[in-house]
Amino acid sequence: MTPSPPPGAPSTAAPPRSRRLDALRGGPEVPQRPLDARALSALAANPGCRRRALLDGAGVDKAAVAQALGAPAPFGQSQFAFVRGNAFEARVKADGGEALLALLCESTGEERPEPSAVLVPDLTADGPAGRAARTGLALAEVPAGQWALLDHPLLTLEVAGATAYLEPDALAVHPDGGVTVIEIKSFPVLDGTVDPTKAGGAARQAAVYALALTGSVPVREQALLVCPKDFGNQPAGGLLDLRKPLAACRRQLARLTDLDAIADLLPEGAHFGTEQDRAALTAAVESVPAAYAPECLATCELAFHCRERAREAGAVEALGRSVRGELGGLRTVHEVLAAARADADDPAARDPAAEALRRAAALRAEALATAAPAPAQAGTPAPPAGGGTEGGLACR
Repeated sequence: MTPSPPPGAPSTAAPPRSRRLDALRGGPEVPQRPLDARALSALAANPGCRRRALLDGAGVDKAAVAQALGAPAPFGQSQFAFVRGNAFEARVKADGGEALLALLCESTGEERPEPSAVLVPDLTADGPAGRAARTGLALAEVPAGQWALLDHPLLTLEVAGATAYLEPDALAVHPDGGVTVIEIKSFPVLDGTVDPTKAGGAARQAAVYALALTGSVPVREQALLVCPKDFGNQPAGGLLDLRKPLAACRRQLARLTDLDAIADLLPEGAHFGTEQDRAALTAAVESVPAAYAPECLATCELAFHCRERAREAGAVEALGRSVRGELGGLRTVHEVLAAARADADDPAARDPAAEALRRAAALRAEALATAAPAPAQAGTPAPPAGGGTEGGLACR
């Protein structure tokens, strides 16, 4: 048995898992990238990607890895958007969050509180663990019947055996004790409408925060989304229904494999440090299975690398999840073409997907034959060399 340190002596030994994750990043001196709600919502949307689960869980800088692999992705906010978003958030949180609570009460139909009656606790503490503990205390100490607004609280969530620290924009505590997650975004509300894709992403992030709060406080099933109105700086707010994204997030994150089990797939001594040569880094990345889909291009820094590998392998996943689902057991483009061209007696030709492909090919050939231009009759002037209309312009 290992002797215990003297009482009060600080422990200098890192836990085995922490040491292993440090090694995966390339050493303890490599800074750890925090696992935030955006990354967790992307993982929940693609829980089968072990590569992203391991790199995110270990805190690997995926943008630096993609750069070292020669497949950088234009990923993240521009500096202008970042500055504009911070300025907008500071505006709506000014005066103790009066504008935020006004938008929340307007959306829920509750009576708007006086600014002096709103409790805004100080969440300052040392380190992520200290801030998370301070947030928990602040939520527990809100008196019954009083409004409270928590600015940039810190929450914790266990994901695949690793602790993720999550920082929502704000949390509002209602007089009945319920808590509303508040998401502040810089994309605009145009004519009362928000881009559904961006609103869906905000709902998934809010669902991650709600999942982290579940069990400690009563979380409301709707989050408040605050965005600039039109192209100005005036805030507008609306409620996001979290029931479906919360259920999906809970189910998908529960499916994630434990990080230790994924790390066991790597060869001995392999890591994701960017100081090693490209061949070694490529081998380490490729040793962990990925689950590429075109949707990854909007959420993952390694998407361009994974797309290139999927195309090289002829994987049907590169065509989209819907196509992959329609093709059943056919896993590569080569298999798809072989099944579609197979003779009727070939077992591969009896696959329902192969029959559908042959039918689609026949319909396409029929449509092309019907749309083919009739041969020109004698004496009919030929079209211009450019194939277009007067002036040589053509529409395609």
